[in-house]
Parts: sequence; C-alpha cells; structure tokens
Amino acid sequence: MWEPKNHMDMAMITDSNLLDLMTWLSPSFPVGGYVYSHGIEYAVEEDWITGEQDLTGWIEAALTQGAGRIDGALFIAAWQAVTAKDEERLKWAVERADVMRGTSEMALESAAQGQAFLDTVLQTRGFPALKKIAADIKADDRQVTYAIAVAIVAAVAQVPLQAALLAYFHAFTANLISAGVRLVPLGQIAGQRTQENLKPLIEQTAKTAIAGKFDELGTAAPMIDWASMQHETQYTRLFRS
Repeated sequence: MWEPKNHMDMAMITDSNLLDLMTWLSPSFPVGGYVYSHGIEYAVEEDWITGEQDLTGWIEAALTQGAGRIDGALFIAAWQAVTAKDEERLKWAVERADVMRGTSEMALESAAQGQAFLDTVLQTRGFPALKKIAADIKADDRQVTYAIAVAIVAAVAQVPLQAALLAYFHAFTANLISAGVRLVPLGQIAGQRTQENLKPLIEQTAKTAIAGKFDELGTAAPMIDWASMQHETQYTRLFRS
C-alpha cells in the first residue's frame, strides 16, 4: 500500500498552467459533460430534489461520499505515477478507476468523458509522453475515466497537483449544478449561489484527498447509485445518466 507524496503538490501554478486548466475544464471543451446528470434527472422526477438546498445536498454527497471520493484518490494516484514515471502505479490507478463504478450509467458518464478529453488533448497538444500513455491504456483494453484522463494530462503538462484537483472538482460540481438548474428548474442566481456554497467543501475535499490513504477507497452514496439505476429505465429522459 502506498500513500500520496507531497512532491510538487503545493507548487506555484504558472500562467500557462492556469490557462491550460481553464481551457481543459471549460464547458466549451468537447467532453459532452452537459448530457450527464449523475442521477439528478431521476431524483428530480421523484421530488427528491425540488430546490437549491436539495441540489446542494445531492452534489455534496456525490463529491464527498460518491464518485468524487474515488475520483479524488485515483486522480492523485495517476498524477503522481505519471510524474514519477511509474508505469505500474499508473496501470493500477487506471484499472481501479475503470472498475469502481456503481452502475452502468456512471461508468458510461466517466469513461465517455475521459476518452473524449484524452482524444481532444492528443489532437491539439504535442505531448509525446501522452501518446505513449494513451497507447499503453489501449493495449491493456482499459477505459480511461474522466478523472484519470485529466490527472494524466495535468501531470504531463506539469500542472501542480492541488491546482489540478481543485479545478477538476470545480468542473465536476459545476456540471451537476448546470444539470440541476435545467431540470428542477432553478434560476441562474440560485445556481451560482450553490456553486459559492460548495467552494469551501471543494477545497476541503481536495485537501482530504491529498492527505488520504489508499486503503480507504470506496463510496457511501447508495441513493445516488439507486437513482442512476432507476434512470436506466426512466420513461422520459433528457440526460444519459
């Protein structure tokens, strides 16, 4: 069992790093995040989410007890493996991220966005190391999840770990807020208020993940998983998860 190391974790982010993160995690970056709701669509139909407070609670659970918990730990694992040029450690992180999804829709949500992210960066940036990593993942017949793809690219581009993880968590929550604003529906101000209220939690979740131990991988968000499973057969659907 290994634990995260603090080498380059707290490094100063450069202007180039910041621009990269803003580009890669912008809503305009073609990963198709707008078509996934992470179970929110079913939760709204069942009146589990009827307003701003309910949406905030759902996203808090997803971030700290659901997919965000696993993604944070494995994001760190992948970033550190690439930085250390440790192929076995990276293979471990890719494999765990690929299999640790509670439902088929959650697996699709993560893998489709991950592959789209990786493919886009491969076609727009000249990172020789990234081409080899992508080829190795393909040779292992593994899906690359969104968190792992962002972590790998951030490490190859020498984006500091903490900044990259914060940006990833912010994008994760922003996408779910956007889904909630459209589905409940909520006003744009309510959506922005939700994002503001989640900022301290995003910061704390990133710090907790960086300080965490990797023998504690797992989730405790059964209602989110249940909503995702029910969404698979939901009669009227706008989203893919």
